[in-house]
Amino acid sequence: MSAWLGFVTAQGKVFRRVEDGLKLRSGLSHPEYEVLVRLADTPDRRARIQELAAASLLSRSGTSRAVDRLVKAGHLSREGAEEDGRGAYAVLTDSGLAHLLSAREGHLALVREVFSNRFSAAELSQLAEFLRRLRG
Repeated sequence: MSAWLGFVTAQGKVFRRVEDGLKLRSGLSHPEYEVLVRLADTPDRRARIQELAAASLLSRSGTSRAVDRLVKAGHLSREGAEEDGRGAYAVLTDSGLAHLLSAREGHLALVREVFSNRFSAAELSQLAEFLRRLRG
């Protein structure tokens, strides 16, 4: 139980510090940042919103809200899914890619500060293996 409570508490604290710093530095929430990163990693900078939700920690509605905010900011556009007429695609705009690139270095600095700098390279490798087991 001690390991579990330690994991849950540490995860929450690290996530909040990264979330707060990211919002302050770039104006993005962590879910918005994650959507931008996932779209930037696709070959054509587009993905179905339900696929973004399935790949992230967000619910479908949470992903849809993040996409809506990013569309409103001009970082994404939304396109209907012509193949079935039901779903929608989120498409990363040039503005969104530029915003992501400017936010990325600050995000990495936050992750280093609150997470990776607290471990040696060997410890990070071991931690990565432990977390791989949890991801299945």
